[in-house]
Amino acid sequence: MTRTFKMYLGGGFVSSDNRIEVRSPWDRSLVGCATAASKADYRKAITLAQRAYQQTRKLACHEREAILYQIVAGLEKAKEKLARSIAMEMGKVIRDARGEVARAVSTFRVAAEEAKRIPGQIIDLDWLPGHEERTGLIRRFPIGVIAGISPFNFPLNLIAHKVAPAIASGNTIILKPASKTPLVALMLAEIVDKTDLPRGALSILPGSPQEATPLLDDDRVKLVTFTGSSEVGWRIKQNCGKKKVVLELGGNAGVIVADDADLDFAAGRVLYGGFSNSGQSCISVQRIIVHEKVYRRFLGRFVKLVKGLKVGAPLNEKSDVSAMIDKESTNKVRKWITEAVADGARILTGGEVRRGMLLPTVLTDVKPAMNVCRCEVFAPLVTIMRYRSFKKAVREINNSIFGLQAGVFTNRLDDVMYAFEEIETGGVVINDVPTYRADHMPYGGVKDSGMQREGLRYAIEDMTETKILVLNLKK
Repeated sequence: MTRTFKMYLGGGFVSSDNRIEVRSPWDRSLVGCATAASKADYRKAITLAQRAYQQTRKLACHEREAILYQIVAGLEKAKEKLARSIAMEMGKVIRDARGEVARAVSTFRVAAEEAKRIPGQIIDLDWLPGHEERTGLIRRFPIGVIAGISPFNFPLNLIAHKVAPAIASGNTIILKPASKTPLVALMLAEIVDKTDLPRGALSILPGSPQEATPLLDDDRVKLVTFTGSSEVGWRIKQNCGKKKVVLELGGNAGVIVADDADLDFAAGRVLYGGFSNSGQSCISVQRIIVHEKVYRRFLGRFVKLVKGLKVGAPLNEKSDVSAMIDKESTNKVRKWITEAVADGARILTGGEVRRGMLLPTVLTDVKPAMNVCRCEVFAPLVTIMRYRSFKKAVREINNSIFGLQAGVFTNRLDDVMYAFEEIETGGVVINDVPTYRADHMPYGGVKDSGMQREGLRYAIEDMTETKILVLNLKK
């Protein structure tokens, strides 16, 4: 019998008649149900969060640190259960699901450390005559109620990237998890419920976008942090009024493989970058641009590796790739492949849907205007092009409405610096794939890929406001 998880509203577990069924992307079996929140539930959560903020804003650094370490301990204790839930409700292969849980543990642990490091500053103000003996004391203060909206593809760690810095900075937060993957979020709520976090400081409320509109239009919410598609993200920004907004959106990440690259290493890393999580990551490798001198050698190595990937059930320890999140997403990408082939692209491997799964796919002879290059595929699919001039390869990376991260495999320092200065993304990764992310680094994009930055310290900056105390020491 499957379990029904209650929503977590202001420090208590609440049921209702509205349910969200969660089905496995692999075989459509029922994984569990979650209680769905209404507009009234979201409004009540905001009221309780505003009330709890009067406590959280006064918590000492060591108290916030201790709460976050209590969450770390709870995650560690439940890590295998959490990983299995991720695998079943999202379709992520179990090895990657365990990796996500480990990252979530690290995210809360880093937040615990950052709770003690929210920076302050003392500045001299006597830069002009008449300002003698004046000093400024600068501190950052929490802003209040935060709304977090998280996606399906990392249903635990991307929640951690919203909840952990909110707690670390003394704010309160209401989180709306993705409707396709709410169960692991509610398992996190069960862990947080056993800590010393003040009641009302956290709510986790699954629900439809229509019911969650109070998070956007209620003036008591001071910041909305959203991770998801570009289309939805920019629409959210338009509806947030005067609120602060953090958007971590989509991409079609490119990687350059230069003629001096270690081809075996590059091929292995690009394999990981393109096909881990079945390609369902905003920094998944999508566009591979290889120098013409090494194009055929790289292609041979890479395609062989792709053909060796094991496609299967997410709970199978040997699976490398499993089903995408739903049939609609799979069919959309299959249509784009068909269109690309009709326009001259060649399938080197994959391109088929078997048992509802898109096989790992490599396309070549593609054109930048094709959907498989231009759009975010969010699938186990990569395209490969060749280049002659490094500057032209950089221009091709920039030939996109997105700008999240890019990768460059080269050991030439001048090309490294050129890439860093000229590639239009929020991050450039040298001798690795754009899929690389350390959870404490600044992470986010430009253009249609978003605004502001995640990463614990940088999220805390968005969740706090700078205030100065001016001291006239002459009187």
